[in-house]
Amino acid sequence: MSRAFVKEQDSVDELPDRLISEHPNLVTKEGLAQIEGEVQKLDAAHAAAQAEGDREAMATTARDLRYWSSRLATAELVPLPADNDQVQFGSTVEIARDDGRRQTYRIVGEDEADPAKGSISYVSPLSRQLAGKSVGDIVKVAGAEAEIVAIS
Repeated sequence: MSRAFVKEQDSVDELPDRLISEHPNLVTKEGLAQIEGEVQKLDAAHAAAQAEGDREAMATTARDLRYWSSRLATAELVPLPADNDQVQFGSTVEIARDDGRRQTYRIVGEDEADPAKGSISYVSPLSRQLAGKSVGDIVKVAGAEAEIVAIS
């Protein structure tokens, strides 16, 4: 259909909701703060879009605000691990790979995860390999073996 036959007010539909994980929404203290910050930022952006009459921005911010508000409502704050005997949610784990590389990861909630910055989701395959393991245990990482050398 040609744009000539579409009313301007009909050109921006409500955007479909972002997918929400079926896993429990476990968060660290920092992850909860991140979610709260997103809700505040999006509230302000949505209000600004409404004031400007920017329908496209209103649709985008409304969709993102629904997502982050849902994530805030379902957030389950998990305290830092009481001990470092085993890898668990919130742990920082250092592994030594067969090729000599050492890598450090912190196990966090899904929305907080940023592998490029060293944080991985607790539902990721690597986190699942590490969960419940101790220093000295061997895990499979990307088809190779790695040893857990530190947990903090």
